[in-house]
Amino acid sequence: MASPVYVVAPGDNVAYARNLMLKHRVSRLPVMEGDELRGILTKKDIAYRLRQTEPMWRRRPIDRIPVSVLMAPEPITAAPETSIHDIASIMLDKDISGIPVVEEGRMSGIVTKLDLMRSAHIRGLTAKVNEIMEDAATVNRYHSLDHVIDTIKGKNDKLIVVNDNGSLAGIITESNLAFYEYLDERMNLPRKDVTHLRKEGPAGQKRFRYVVEVSAVAEDIMSRPVVTVSPDASLQDAVGLMLEHQINSLVVVEDGDIRGMLKRDDIIKEVAK
Repeated sequence: MASPVYVVAPGDNVAYARNLMLKHRVSRLPVMEGDELRGILTKKDIAYRLRQTEPMWRRRPIDRIPVSVLMAPEPITAAPETSIHDIASIMLDKDISGIPVVEEGRMSGIVTKLDLMRSAHIRGLTAKVNEIMEDAATVNRYHSLDHVIDTIKGKNDKLIVVNDNGSLAGIITESNLAFYEYLDERMNLPRKDVTHLRKEGPAGQKRFRYVVEVSAVAEDIMSRPVVTVSPDASLQDAVGLMLEHQINSLVVVEDGDIRGMLKRDDIIKEVAK
């Protein structure tokens, strides 16, 4: 487990919590009231509120929204003696990435998926990437923010962004959504003109044509360049890349073609078996 832990109070605002996550490169913050653990706030809680139709974001910016509105109350906890196998199983079963460690009613630390990735249990795995990788979930670089959020919710927090010809353009994770930088003090989403290369007729010349003015699109949010790995690489090499680049997914590419995606959860499943 990691200790000490960065925390927030229920009355702190979401902007402060978000900045704390950015500053210290953490994805979750226990919510403490005195010595009592009241909840936990994650980047996922912040990310999925970015939907343009979400009333909360239309009515007030995040520096006026208290942490208590977004936090998950009564978080799952573990004892210091809980086994790594059980920790991994709980994380996968409950779809959570961090578990506060509580001893005699007081929080003494937190164990995260990153802690598991650095553990000896991971170093003992011998599989190859193509044995546990997932199919690739993709969006076009011009897809709207609403479409991105709808898609990422069903694909467990990672999307590959592709160009019109299917080539790799970038990657979108929950961190991209949660930590996306707005353009004004009211936290309004920027607007832009989006154009596509289209033929005027079946055999006509291709020309850029105006499509629609939209709020932020996939290419505004995505990360690039993308760290990739080959299907026949070892899990040890893949884990090394993830830790080196401080990421939790790799796009699997072979001869320039996207073959799938390897996620941290795919590796942790091997620990939970």
